Amino acid sequence: MLNTHDILQTIKMIRDENLDIRTVTMGISLFDCITDDAARLEQKIYDKITTSAKNLVSVCEELESTYGIPIVNKRVSVTPISLVGAGLSPDGFVRLAKALDRAARELGVNFIGGYSALVQKGATNGAASLIESIPTALAETERVCSSVNVASTKAGINMDAVRKMGEVIKETAYITRDKDSIGCAKLVVFANIPEDNPFMAGALHGIGEPDSVINVGVSGPGVVAAAIKEAGACDFSALAETVKKVAFKITRVGQLIAAEASARLGVPYGIVDLSLAPTPAAGDSVAEILENMGLERTGTHGTTAALALLNDAVKKGGVMASNHVGGLSGAFIPVSEDRGMIEAATLGTLTLEKLEAMTAVCSVGLDMIAIPGDTEASTISGIIADEISIGVVNTKTTAVRVIPVWGKGVGEVAEFGGLLGYAPIMPLKKESCADFINRGGRIPAPIHSLKN
Repeated sequence: MLNTHDILQTIKMIRDENLDIRTVTMGISLFDCITDDAARLEQKIYDKITTSAKNLVSVCEELESTYGIPIVNKRVSVTPISLVGAGLSPDGFVRLAKALDRAARELGVNFIGGYSALVQKGATNGAASLIESIPTALAETERVCSSVNVASTKAGINMDAVRKMGEVIKETAYITRDKDSIGCAKLVVFANIPEDNPFMAGALHGIGEPDSVINVGVSGPGVVAAAIKEAGACDFSALAETVKKVAFKITRVGQLIAAEASARLGVPYGIVDLSLAPTPAAGDSVAEILENMGLERTGTHGTTAALALLNDAVKKGGVMASNHVGGLSGAFIPVSEDRGMIEAATLGTLTLEKLEAMTAVCSVGLDMIAIPGDTEASTISGIIADEISIGVVNTKTTAVRVIPVWGKGVGEVAEFGGLLGYAPIMPLKKESCADFINRGGRIPAPIHSLKN
């Protein structure tokens, strides 16, 4: 039986507290497109994507109209392109990126993910060529997103790939320097990458997934912040219970949209990702949640503990609301996409070191962080290595999306626009880690990876 109070509360969440479906993402397998004819491969990929997802945007718009729930992004993810185009040169991969971009534009989706390589234990020729192509591919496309998995708990850390990704990020920043190095905002480096993540820039369609699938990402930082504020000065047990209850309600909305989109598109329902994804809009901030818990400013002492409570309660509440939960699931802390994080970083309360500590207890990693444009590639690799180590040792997904903003330094601001927001350039350590990064090879997997 429908509960009138619950209906009115959901309407309030949507109208006043920025509740939305952050993304409906269709995953599409491209394995049946593989051919040794490069031109034919491009055409088959374009045709498969535009045919499979031809109704994605229209169905999402119908659901918005039917239920009154905003669906902010409609996206597509595909099989890691390094596997599909394994025999191609870097130039050949750039042509595939352009085919993906054309398909995304034809469909009207916001982004297409899966320009990706999995190199946690070593790089095939195809993976190496794709990685080499990333700067040009991201500079010459608008909607293509790229990810590279450089580590896993089972394999350890491929430090050759970590070193290379520092160079790739640096080059991408230079090539897209006329737009505050925005190409780097479409590139993320992972440990333990999930196969069903609906969020960009890290979405890809994993090799264990069906031919096509619908994955949904929910979002409701404003709803959680409002609930905590209303709860007042309760103890931590009551605080966690408050977050669990509201996370359940948020996730039920995502479950509804996922099931409906799946039925109308005739595509299997995959997962709901529980992640609280902020935006630069007022009242849509994870930092505000933490500050409503009692922190004067996000980044001060106690921030990691507050985030740990939030992340755990979101998962506990959300997992009861959906048959299938996956992706990243928890709380995102992208600096440029969260007004409270931006303010805390601008004031210097939120530092790179504190963000790194916070990632040990939340779902992703160092996300959308602007750093000085003259940062050495080896320093970028060092940032990646530190963050990826947290994921490997703790058997969790972590990632790095840093943006060395060409021509700008500490105290200046990078403007990315839209949901990507804006960010202050954050300071880094001045001492070099180049000799460490240049050792190369692989950092072995941790002892607790031996679970067989």
